[in-house]
Amino acid sequence: MSLRDKIAVACPNGLGLCVGLDPVLSKMPEKFRSAKNPLLEFNLSIIEATTQFASAYKPNIAFYEAHGAAGWIQLKNTIEAIPKNKVIIVDAKRGDIGNTAKAYAIAMFDELNADMVTVNPYLGKDSLTPFTLNADKGIFVLALTSNPGSADIQELTSSGEKIYSHVVKMAMSLNQNKNIGLVIGATKPEILPEILDNAEGLPLLIPGIGAQGGSVESLKAAMRGYPNRGFVNVSRQIIYASHSGNYEIAVHESAMKIHGELAR
Repeated sequence: MSLRDKIAVACPNGLGLCVGLDPVLSKMPEKFRSAKNPLLEFNLSIIEATTQFASAYKPNIAFYEAHGAAGWIQLKNTIEAIPKNKVIIVDAKRGDIGNTAKAYAIAMFDELNADMVTVNPYLGKDSLTPFTLNADKGIFVLALTSNPGSADIQELTSSGEKIYSHVVKMAMSLNQNKNIGLVIGATKPEILPEILDNAEGLPLLIPGIGAQGGSVESLKAAMRGYPNRGFVNVSRQIIYASHSGNYEIAVHESAMKIHGELAR
């Protein structure tokens, strides 16, 4: 199955829930903090509690690299435990050129077996191309991110256009294998239609729902009428839904609630 087909199957209704696997020891219930492999055990419980509702899972690589070699092993084991019909997105925000970019692509796709990886486009096309050569693997290009500081660069005007518009056009120009998508924050729904007018169906990774202030309803209103499929990423609102003995139930119910909002 090509990546394009896998995304279509994972998001049959246009918007699918992406569960962010961002484990922080101090925020976990005690039973995981004391485990031999706490990141892995925590993630396995989340995957089991949410798999009915999730279209994708997105481990942020920083939370694993912070634990050195043990963290990397737990990241690999986490990815191996994710059901094969889910899209696996490694949030690494890589951005380099030449042999370095090729090595990053090997690490993400061959070593970790990710389906997609987030990539920073600000070194230009040659920082993206090494990740796009295999139609079964792909990238989400940072275009308009959800953090307030994104305006410092992404919303600047160059040659009469916003920087994010240049990024969208660059992504489109490289999309021969239909394996490029965009990272677009849910915190800026008023800009989304402008981007989608030029994105011609590119899949989206949409952070910013919940803790960062974005809402499902404003996102759905902004995307109405556009054919783009999107993975709506939610991390803290789901994975830290509770610290009580009913932790897994709370995680399950939080994922079910957000999935229902996306499906309505």
